[in-house]
Amino acid sequence: MSNDTIPQTVLFPDLFTKPLIATFDQPQASSDGGAVLLKAAEARYGLIDGFARCLVDDRQPGKVQHTLKDLIAQRIFGLACGHADANDADRLVDDPIHKLLLGRDPVVGDPLASQPTISRFENRVGIQELYAMGHELAASVIERHHQRLRGRARRITIDLDPTDDPTHGAQQLTFFNGHYDCWCYLPLLAFVTFDDEVEQYLCAAILRPGNAPASRGARGVLRRLIDLLRIAFPHARFLVRLDGGFATPEIFDWLDAEPGVDYVVAMAENPVLTRHAEAAMGEARTQSEASGQTEHVYTEACYAARTWPHPRRVVIKAEVVRLAARAPRDNARFVVTNLRQSPRFVYEHVYCARGDIENRIKELHDGLQIGRTSCCRFWANQLRVLLTAAAYVLMQELRLRAARTACARTQVSGLRERLLKLGVHVVVSVRRIVLHLPTATPDLDAWRRIALALGARAG
Repeated sequence: MSNDTIPQTVLFPDLFTKPLIATFDQPQASSDGGAVLLKAAEARYGLIDGFARCLVDDRQPGKVQHTLKDLIAQRIFGLACGHADANDADRLVDDPIHKLLLGRDPVVGDPLASQPTISRFENRVGIQELYAMGHELAASVIERHHQRLRGRARRITIDLDPTDDPTHGAQQLTFFNGHYDCWCYLPLLAFVTFDDEVEQYLCAAILRPGNAPASRGARGVLRRLIDLLRIAFPHARFLVRLDGGFATPEIFDWLDAEPGVDYVVAMAENPVLTRHAEAAMGEARTQSEASGQTEHVYTEACYAARTWPHPRRVVIKAEVVRLAARAPRDNARFVVTNLRQSPRFVYEHVYCARGDIENRIKELHDGLQIGRTSCCRFWANQLRVLLTAAAYVLMQELRLRAARTACARTQVSGLRERLLKLGVHVVVSVRRIVLHLPTATPDLDAWRRIALALGARAG
């Protein structure tokens, strides 16, 4: 017998009062037993079918073993379960749960695609197909929340933010970025928030070269998103929140020309804005010297850069920062806006709220490895970014359905560990498939509630 035919066994003779034997001999078992929730969540979006419709299959039919739909599903479900690399496909080809997620018999069904097949798939997708997939992602997310809210949102907030995606090889269009001090890509991510909800829903993810300015592609993304949102939510007003990298004349002109769109856009300091802030800075210094603490004063100005066709309102936060064992530091901040509320309200309650998308971006990096863009071809890496975004959308759906449970505000990595990474033994009979999950599942109540919210029935 070869080692491959012998069940892998580990013996701990002295660890406990009795000898302990660990034998890996359960062929119809998986460590992703809870991942059937992903299948139920995906049914609410139809992302896999939508992505598959965007692709042209030019392979020879007689040689095709895995449809494009199956390859997309395998990657999205694998990413959501923490299998970020195409190399992981070789270890999952016979996993009963992952075969079940693709609609195959978990025991006798055909194996899943191998790493070479996955790699060939990732490298064959073209630019037009990727554009269509990006549109499908946004349309699916917006349609899902249109159905959930019945088109009745009053205010929809759109946040755009770039993030660094460090590269470590000979990938196309990787460049050194002085701001992030590394060779990288610079993906642009877009999120939407409905009314006063806490969750910011990812709806677009566009990979860009590492030397791209922050505003590249932003106007096109905003235009497409607002067009889709206006159809789904005809009575909503829109708020666009952007950081200083997006403060270009083209962006401002477009925002001013769009009806029903409010905006708050940060702007870098310049000598003219410094003069406008000087009186407020003097007051903040006086208050800080008296209290010995960080103090800030709000004011506003009417300002027009040379490239602007007319003046715009600028909200100014004049702040003096005091930290232990350090000299006081001036910290003036500027936000261009067309809102009419007080400067303090605009800055603290409107603009600062955009900071929470940093937590969403951290989830994409740490929980779903969106930076695993290690293909040589730029467009293959764009496909990986889109598939990772789709996996994140499914995880956000699980978190939405976990309302009023212990998992309601759990990050993606925690959701995976608590809801998806459950040991399971799969039994298939003529009439049904039974997943034998552990009774000691810590979040059993949350799992059941999410399953019922996604269409399961209590049995």
